[in-house]
Order: sequence, then structure tokens, then C-alpha cells
Amino acid sequence: MNKLILRPYQKEAVAATVSYFRKSSTPAVIVLPTGAGKSLVIAELAAIANFRVLVLTHVKELVQQNQQKFALYGLDSSIFSAGLKQKDNRAKVVFASIQSAVRNLDAFKQQYSLVIIDECHRVSDDNNSQYAKVINTLQAENPKLKVLGLTATPYRLDSGWIYQYHYHGYARSDQPCFFQQCIYELPLTYMVKNGYLTPPKRYNAAVAQYDFSQLPGYAQGHCSSTALNSLLKANQRVTQSIIEQVIEQSQSRAGVMIFAATVKHAQEILAYLPKHQSAIITGETDNNDRDQIINQFKAQHIKYIVNVSVLTTGFDAPHVDVIALLRPTQSLSLFQQIVGRGLRLSENKADCLVLDYTGSHFDIFHPEVGSCKPDSDSQPVQVFCPQCNFANIFWGKCDAQGEIIEHFGRRCQGLTGIPTEQPLESSFELAFNTPTDSPLVNDPRCQYRFKFKSCPTCNAENDIAARACATCQHLLVDPDKQLKKALQLKDAKVIRCAGISMSEHKESLKIIYHDEHGETLNEFFNLEHHKARKIFDDLFERRLAENHKSDKPKTLQQILSLSEKYVAPDFVIARKNGHFWKVVDRIFDYQGNHRKANQL
Repeated sequence: MNKLILRPYQKEAVAATVSYFRKSSTPAVIVLPTGAGKSLVIAELAAIANFRVLVLTHVKELVQQNQQKFALYGLDSSIFSAGLKQKDNRAKVVFASIQSAVRNLDAFKQQYSLVIIDECHRVSDDNNSQYAKVINTLQAENPKLKVLGLTATPYRLDSGWIYQYHYHGYARSDQPCFFQQCIYELPLTYMVKNGYLTPPKRYNAAVAQYDFSQLPGYAQGHCSSTALNSLLKANQRVTQSIIEQVIEQSQSRAGVMIFAATVKHAQEILAYLPKHQSAIITGETDNNDRDQIINQFKAQHIKYIVNVSVLTTGFDAPHVDVIALLRPTQSLSLFQQIVGRGLRLSENKADCLVLDYTGSHFDIFHPEVGSCKPDSDSQPVQVFCPQCNFANIFWGKCDAQGEIIEHFGRRCQGLTGIPTEQPLESSFELAFNTPTDSPLVNDPRCQYRFKFKSCPTCNAENDIAARACATCQHLLVDPDKQLKKALQLKDAKVIRCAGISMSEHKESLKIIYHDEHGETLNEFFNLEHHKARKIFDDLFERRLAENHKSDKPKTLQQILSLSEKYVAPDFVIARKNGHFWKVVDRIFDYQGNHRKANQL
């Protein structure tokens, strides 16, 4: 067997996989940047496996690329892909396209020990997906089947992270995913710093750019071709100016990839490029013509290649040193895949110029994924958990001195236990059918919540979007329904609370709730009475800023000294009681349809 020479991190990825699957059959993920040589990791794992291996991916180029790397070992393998005009599953190691495999499930009713999925971020949690059908077929033949995914981008625009737990000891998702754990990861910064990838160089002095943000469906990443073409037609001068700048910036460059929004857009771009140095590939391009254009580009017979959604994965041209993004995307995964086309090493290649004309503002080195950015003023902030001391990264806001004013984290991301082994046969079922507010059995995550909804029956803390208490299953009141009901009552008052102030009143604590227009509601707590003290603690004490919780204030004066540190509710509901208003409900951490105080 001809042994391939692996880089140190590739050896580590292989070792992590072997170690993990010796003790677990739960699906796992390896995360390596585009250009890091995932095909070599796949080849090594397939070569050392004792039994049959199936390698799945979604495009013929990757099927062929992965098989060619494995062939360097001199071991037997076969290809099962209609796009490559081969349907052979007789070898110990089979490289297949998912489309061909799912159409020929009977051909895979055999014993496989390992399934490797390249570009596994394309695997959804849907139990009826193509990948689920193939894996369920294989698992019926071998209940101990192992499933490994590899990707550079472990998240999806529609559902977030594709795995739940990270081997460094933190949670990515609150809910089960098909891939339970990430078992190995290397960031782009490491690869560039150690000379394994070319540094990306972002050029921000764009002469013009498109504004796709007003298009219907833009926020969800689904803009229609009609809407795109309409906008682009109205911005033809913008397109011409952009391409003139691309040509200018690429004078001393070797290969330029331009990503267009639609076929019409690509054709317009091509018209502005040097005729004998440029070509276009779309989904409508004939396969033979497509292969010929790609070969010409790789041989550097043409300099510019314009494409529409076809060269984002499975395309390997190391000489590419300019990436021009002229298509909209809200998908960080797609953005990284596009940039990754230009990061492979090549002779005399110092960097890769990234020209972004869409205003995407993604951070190439430190992508911020998970929850959506609340607003333009938000930034990543580090918040330590007062319970387990894990350093969480949440969206938040800081003052001029860099002190955190507020953050939007809900729950600590740290792990205080070991994730429970999840049988493969239930992985898709659990991921697809678990409600977003369901409690997890043997949950290894830290239980501390920064924001929560209290259960009126057992006082347990629940996620602010929970519909039922995770502890006692008591149905929790929908805050929108609560507000709607109060607003319909003639003897009720609802204020949007913009802040609170505290003072002493006849040896009791007086809290004044202020709305944005100066109206107020008052509430009094006699802290000497156990019941009143408990209500105050449940409402306010447990929400006290983390750095003040260690020394719980015991006296009225101590509470008043920290009055500015207590969190105000978002809404306060009062009922008429004689000549006065009596506060009956306070809604904290509100998320719903109503505007909060001082929001536009």
C-alpha cells in the first residue's frame, strides 16, 4: 500500500475519529477549512478501515476527487455515480453521489461499517431526506454503523449549527441534531498562520455595490430570479463599473472567479470582460462544454470564469487568486465556500483578493453564527457563567470604555457533564421530532439561564420561548396573549417599562416602574415578611447582574445600594384596586409582537 503523507492536523483528525468510534456509534463531525485536504483524511480513514466503507457527497466532482486521492493508496475502490457514468458497488470502498445512491437503495442493502459524508452541512434533520433514506437502509443491515461528516461550514441558514456538542466542552445547539458531536476542528487562522492556506485579502474600496437588502426574501436567503433581474437591470451602470474595477484589480493576477446572481446577470458580466480570456458556466451549461471550460481555466488558457451557483463546492483550481462576489447571500456557509475557492496554495501566489460588491460584511476569519445579530450596535461580548465559570460569547452592547451594558444570551453554553450516547437509529428521529422547548434527558449542559420564564406552579426557570414548564409540564402563559387579555380589560393598565427606581418607604422597599412617556406604577415589598421577600427574590434577585450575585444583599439598604443593577421588566400589568393601581404581573425578557419601550 502506497502511504500518503498527511499533514500533522490531518493525522490528528484521523486519530480523533478512530478514538471516538471505538467508544461511540453516535454520528460525529470533523470541521476543516476549505482547502485543508479533507479528501486526504477521507482516504486515510477508508484505507485503515477493516470493513466496507461508503463515501457520499452531492456533486460528481467531489466523488471523483475523493476517489482519486484514495486511488493513490493502490487499493481497490469503485464509483457509484450516474454523473460519472459508473454504477459499481462491488469494491470494499465505494465512492457515491447521494442522488444515485438514494435512487438505487437495493444496491446498498449490504454490510457497511462506516459512512463518510463530505460537505455534510447539506445533511438536514429531516427523517425523509435523501441522506436519511440511505443511512436508514445501511443501518438496517448493520445496527452498529458509524457515520462521520466532514465540512468547512458546520451550519445551515435555516437551522443553525449542524451538531450539538463540541469536544472543547460547550454546546452549540439547545436541541438534538443528527450529528451529536464535533470531534475535531481547526480554524482558518491556524491554517493561514502555519502556511497551509493562502491568506485572504479583502478589498473594501469598492467603486460601487448592489443593495439587495430590500428584495423580498433576502433576510431568509431566498430571492427570486425575477426580483434579482429587475434590480440588476436597473443597475447596469453599477455592474459595468464593478467589472471595470475587477479587471483593474486583477491585472497582475492569475485566475479570477466571478459569482453572479442570475443567468442574465452572468451574461451581462461576460459582455464587459475581455472576450478571449473569459467564459461562463451556469446550471444550463452542457456537461461536456462545462468540463472543457473548467479544464481551460485550470490550464490558465482563460483568466476569468463567471458562474451562477455551480462552482461553490467540489471545484479545485489552486491558481485562483481573485474572488469577486456579485451575488447576494445571507448564508455564512455559502460565503465561506465561495472564498475558499481561492485559498489553496499555488506557486507564486501570495494572497487571494476578495472583492465583495454585495455588502455582506461577513468576517472571513471569525464568522459569527448561531443567533442572528439583534441590531447594528451589537457586538460579540464575553460573559462568564456565575455557576460553572464558562466563558460564553453572546451578542451584546458595550459602553465607550468597553464595559458590557447588556447581552442577549439566554443560557450558558458550557458542558458540566458528558453527552449521553445516542443510538444511530434514533438520531434523525430525535433531531426532527423534538420540539424546540422540550427538555433533554441527561442534559450535559450547564443549567444556568441568563434570561428565563418562571413557572408559576413550581418556580422553575424555563427558556423564554418555552410553551410548557420543563420541570412540571405546566402550560406557560404566552406573553402576547397575556398582554392582549389585559389590554381588553377596562380596569387594567399596561405600561411599557423603560426603567425602575427604588427607594425606602415606611421601612419597605418601593419600586417605581417608569414608562417611556413618564407614567408610573408603584409596588411595595415589606422585606421582613417571608412571602414578600420570596416574591422580590424570584422577580429581581435572581436576575441581578452576575457580578453582584455572590454577595446577595440581605438588608433594604444593601438592596438600595445596588438599585441600578436590577433588571427592569419589559411590561407591567396593574389592576384597579379602589382608588389605586395594584401591580399584578411583570413580564421580563419579552419576545413577541408588541414593541418594547424606546424601540422604534
